[in-house]
Amino acid sequence: EVQLVESPGGLAQVGGSLTLSCTYVGFDFESHGISWERQVPGKGLEWVADIGPGGRKIVYADSVKGRFAISRDTAKQTVYLQMNNLRIEDTAMYYCVRDRFMSTEKRGQGTQVTVSS
Repeated sequence: EVQLVESPGGLAQVGGSLTLSCTYVGFDFESHGISWERQVPGKGLEWVADIGPGGRKIVYADSVKGRFAISRDTAKQTVYLQMNNLRIEDTAMYYCVRDRFMSTEKRGQGTQVTVSS
């Protein structure tokens, strides 16, 4: 069974850092891209970052470029989102997603990140 499980998010202060992880089972990371998305209540999903199949291509949304870093550890079957210099507007539910917008799309259950001043 394909599963993506995000680690608990957490609470950080403005300017602080948090690292999210997404552990996947049931598929070969080398063949699939993983994305991070986030959502604020009442608003649509916002794409945050992509790491392509095998980790060969990494892309960030302008809103997080230079502050967030996506990476993967194939041996641990885990994708990470390192979030630095956090802002209030980074507060959201974060989701890891396999094959975003494709027929094989699979989403994790989400993890809450809250940034306070």
